[in-house]
Amino acid sequence: MTRQPEGPRVLALSGDLTAREVPDRYAESLAWQHQQSLPVVVDLTAVRRTDSSALALLLEWRAWAKARGEEMAFRNPPAALQTVASLSAASELMGWPSPAVTAGKGKENE
Repeated sequence: MTRQPEGPRVLALSGDLTAREVPDRYAESLAWQHQQSLPVVVDLTAVRRTDSSALALLLEWRAWAKARGEEMAFRNPPAALQTVASLSAASELMGWPSPAVTAGKGKENE
């Protein structure tokens, strides 16, 4: 995890964020509990692979921010992560628009 030069409260994640990496990322993030402020933006642009554990981690971080009366936004999530969030009904929690459901739209029942 690295802080971006655009501000100390922006965190840029890179690489994979799957069940293999999430425990280490979580352990690293525990130090935030002792800091005065959490990241307010998590940039996911450079994240390559994700799974449901990535969503769980991000939701946990968002809960930490809310407990402090802060908001945390997730910028440029990978499509696969957005899909997992949508299937888990968590898109709104993440602050992401839900993908439009187009299958069968405009068709009458036969």
